[in-house]
Amino acid sequence: MSGASIKPLRPLHSKTVETPYSANRRYPSGISVDILYCFPLDNTVNGWAYFVNTAQLSTLRYGPVVNPHSETKPDATVIKGRHRMADGAWLSTTLRVHPHQHAPKIALIHSLALDRYVWEFVAERLALHYTVLTYDCRGHGDSTKAPGPYCVEQFANDLRGLFAALGWDSASVAGCSMGGSVALTFAGLYPQHVRALALVDTTAWYGPEAPVRWEERAQKAEREGIASLVEFQRRRWFTEAFLETHASVVEHCVQTFLANDIPAYAATCRLLGALDARPLLGDIHVPTAILVGEEDYATPPAMAGALHTALLNSTLTVVPKGRHLLPLERPDVVADAIAALPRSVDQERP
Repeated sequence: MSGASIKPLRPLHSKTVETPYSANRRYPSGISVDILYCFPLDNTVNGWAYFVNTAQLSTLRYGPVVNPHSETKPDATVIKGRHRMADGAWLSTTLRVHPHQHAPKIALIHSLALDRYVWEFVAERLALHYTVLTYDCRGHGDSTKAPGPYCVEQFANDLRGLFAALGWDSASVAGCSMGGSVALTFAGLYPQHVRALALVDTTAWYGPEAPVRWEERAQKAEREGIASLVEFQRRRWFTEAFLETHASVVEHCVQTFLANDIPAYAATCRLLGALDARPLLGDIHVPTAILVGEEDYATPPAMAGALHTALLNSTLTVVPKGRHLLPLERPDVVADAIAALPRSVDQERP
C-alpha cells in the first residue's frame, strides 16, 4: 500500500477502507491517507471503517506527510474526509491520527470567514501528542454553505455530530475567535464530552452594540461584496510585522476570505451578533487556557479577562504584540499552552 502514490478505485458501488487502527494495524510511520467524501460506516473498539462513495471519489492517495513549514516530522496518519450531519449538511475534516491508539484527542475550531488552515501550524505541533481533528464549520471552506440563519448552538451540535461520527466520547476542545465561542457553547451544552478547553482571541459576548455592528458588517458584504472587507480584516488578523514577514500565510487567508459564500458569511456575522454564551460559563469547570493578543482589537484583552473571571479553573495569557489570529501568528505559544493542559483523565498518555 505504501509503495503506491496514486491507487485508482475499481468501478464498484462501494469500497471499505480500513484506517490505521482497524484490526490492530497501522500504516508505516509518515504515511498519509487522504480519504475524500467519506463518512463512518462502523465504529469499532480498535478503529474505524469508512464507506466511500465511488460516484464522488475517483482516487485514494497514499504518500508521505510533507509540509515545508513543519519543524518536526509528524508520526501521525492524516485522513481527510467529509461527514454528514443530522440535517444533511456536510462538514469537511482533517484527522491527524496519532500512532498510539490511546493518545488523547483534541478538536480545533477556526474563526469567522476562514477555515481549518487557521490551526495548521498548531495542529502539526499537537500531533506529536494528540489525535487532532480540524474541520471547516458549516458555511465555511469546503463544508456545506447553507444560507442560514445560523446559531451558535447549531455549530456546537455540529461538533457533537463529528464526535459521534468519529466514535469520540470526550476530547479537549480549542477554538479561535468564532471557534472559541463555539467551544464555550459546546462545553456548556455537553460538559461530559470535554476534557479541557483552550479559548484563543475569543469572547462569550460581544457587548450590547454587537447586533448592530455585526448587522452592518453583514450588510456591507451583501451590498459591496466580500472584497470590500479585506483590508479591514488583514489588519484585524495580523500585526504589521507579521504582514511584512509572512506574506504567504497572509495571502492564503485573504484568498480563503475572498472565496466566502456571501449569504453564509452574512448569516455567520448575524450569529455572532446574537451570541451570548455568558449563562453557560458557570457550568464549565474543566481546565481552561485563555489566550489573547495584546493588540487584539476584535476580542481585546478585557474580553479575555471577563472569561478568566467567570471560568474559575482557567489561566489567562496576554501575548505581547499579538493580534487576532494567534494560532497563525504565534503557533508555538498556542500549542505550548494547549499541551500544558491535562490531556485526559482516563486515557493513557502516549
